[in-house]
Amino acid sequence: MTASTDIVEDEESGSETIALPDDRFLDRELSWLEFNERVLQLAEDDRLPLLERAKFLAIFASNLDEFFMVRVAGLKRRIATGIAVRAASGLLPNEVLEAIWQRSRGQMERQADCFRKVVIPELASNEIELLQWDDLTEPEREEMHSFFSTRVFPVLTPLAVDPSHPFPYISGLSLNLAVVVRNPDTGNELFARVKVPPLLPRLVSVAPQRFIPLESVMAKHLDQLFPGMEVLQHHAFRVTRNEDLEVEEDDAENLLKALERELMRRRFGPPVRLEVERSIDPHVLELLVSELGIGEEEVVTLPGPLDLTCLWRLVGLDRGDLKEPSFVPKTSKELTQVESAAPPDVLDAMREKEVLLHHPYDSFSTSVLRFLEQAAADPKVLAIKQTLYRTSGDSPIIDALVDAAEAGKQVLALVEIKARFDEQANIKWGRKLERAGVHVVYGLVGLKTHCKLSMVVRDDGDTLRRYCHLGTGNYHPKTARLYEDFGLLTTDPVVGEDVSRLFNVLSGYSMNTTYDRLLVAPRSIRRGLLDRIEREVEHKRQGRPARIRFKCNSIVDERIIDALYRASEEGVPVDIWVRGICAARPDLPDSEGHFRVRSILGKFLEHSRAYEFLNGGETETWIGSADLMHRNLDRRVETLVQLTTEEHVKEVSKLFDLAMDSGTSAWDLNPDGSWTRSSRDAAGDPLIDLQDYLIQSKSTKKRSK
Repeated sequence: MTASTDIVEDEESGSETIALPDDRFLDRELSWLEFNERVLQLAEDDRLPLLERAKFLAIFASNLDEFFMVRVAGLKRRIATGIAVRAASGLLPNEVLEAIWQRSRGQMERQADCFRKVVIPELASNEIELLQWDDLTEPEREEMHSFFSTRVFPVLTPLAVDPSHPFPYISGLSLNLAVVVRNPDTGNELFARVKVPPLLPRLVSVAPQRFIPLESVMAKHLDQLFPGMEVLQHHAFRVTRNEDLEVEEDDAENLLKALERELMRRRFGPPVRLEVERSIDPHVLELLVSELGIGEEEVVTLPGPLDLTCLWRLVGLDRGDLKEPSFVPKTSKELTQVESAAPPDVLDAMREKEVLLHHPYDSFSTSVLRFLEQAAADPKVLAIKQTLYRTSGDSPIIDALVDAAEAGKQVLALVEIKARFDEQANIKWGRKLERAGVHVVYGLVGLKTHCKLSMVVRDDGDTLRRYCHLGTGNYHPKTARLYEDFGLLTTDPVVGEDVSRLFNVLSGYSMNTTYDRLLVAPRSIRRGLLDRIEREVEHKRQGRPARIRFKCNSIVDERIIDALYRASEEGVPVDIWVRGICAARPDLPDSEGHFRVRSILGKFLEHSRAYEFLNGGETETWIGSADLMHRNLDRRVETLVQLTTEEHVKEVSKLFDLAMDSGTSAWDLNPDGSWTRSSRDAAGDPLIDLQDYLIQSKSTKKRSK
């Protein structure tokens, strides 16, 4: 890559600056595939416990499903409509699509090989068996005959294909059997499709730790579905469809009904991928390709079984010897200084000081959930305002809001019904809240409300005090045990005023978009970060301490990346800690090694966002919901809040120190877009696992009290 020496005018400041190389951006879609490659590498890592490897195979599969349903579907739509605009990487959509197929096809084959050649044999050696029909004992076969007759046969619907029966609709991600039967009287061969019931266990237990795929049980009993016919062939196949949603601006008057209509349409999105077993008959495959209207290049042939998300069944087995040691989050030391079985008084702790939470190391249940449950039951609490982007189906947070409303408190819930793949659940819970008397706002047309905010208004006698929680993750008690996130509990009046203003914007017609301790997208996050990047450059020029460190899930925004490039060219060290997509190409020719990108994957999903600026020696740190993507900065309501407590700033800074240290296990991004994993030192000893280190650190602090 060659840097240009042309002088151009910066659009923002009007000042002259050195132009950056045209090929400075990596493609976002291919970068995402590199993220899933890192997940696959964990599945292939023989140093991990066996069921952890199975878990990463399942995660890889579900990740790729969503990627095809949304990103590949979007590329195909742009190509079909003629919107062939080059990406920032310089690639046209058809070029990106071709590269995606080349890269992902190899990954899917590696996943299948890892499962069949490594995981299945190792499971068997540990007395966990995945069987086919011929592997069953006679008593087990009898049990499966009974299981099929009583539990499976009644829900099956074989669908024939002939002149009077058109080819059936194949729902997205459903597993199906393509069956060829022959009429013994006429000799005619006919095609039929049988759907594997999605609500039945995909891996059927025939004995403790002995499983058989449901499709194998069905295949053995196809004669019962086609009595009098000869069953000649059966092959498993699976279709991935475009399942992204588009709600038109004209539907603003009734966003809820518009989204419900769109959810109905989602089921009928065009296909984007066809997975078939490698043993499939060519004529059957030709029929599927023709009837589904899918291109031959979109067909993936794999050894069975298809859809390895079924491995979650095995991951759930009670086999601690094949898993990482279980981890039980502890109550934050900032909420209680004394070990006690009683839940902490979160509101009381918040009146004393701000509390920085780091989940899952700090328990979500005894902090955020306790905060909301305590507020709901407190007679001095007058109002609760809450954003909900994703939450669990049996969420105690929903219950707390319902309890608060039924107790006469003013409760506002902003339920984002456009949260991808959680739309139906959010509509359901939004209506439950409405029935309980909660004031429910279903997001804003044109913007997704992605910020994580909760505000409790309490009559403290001398004043009405606002208790706020601002987080980087969803109000989801289940994922909070698996996702790494930050949260801030505060009664700072400045934050309270900011959060009040923002809720008024979200629920009403307020035009006040001025905030003191918050940056809020789409108005001020990009501009706020750009200003602070430029400030670091000025500190460097003046000989003052300067450094930029970002932690996020994805970084794609070109203006942010260019500002970081220019800062690194000025000698400002730039460290990016990213989990997923990174469109920034590290170490441009003029950056002289000042621009580094690292990624860490492990037992917990690194989900928090933190933005740190050394600021001449007075470190400024922000945490919040916003990633550095166009959608986050332009089409979502996001918040960042500044940390003002010195110990909190130091805590985040120490986390950055550890993550970017060469002694910590991580992946480092190369200029060509590939990643290099570092997991052992020169002597062959394992490097520090950041998440294990933090678990031990929390446990040690507890024991030392």
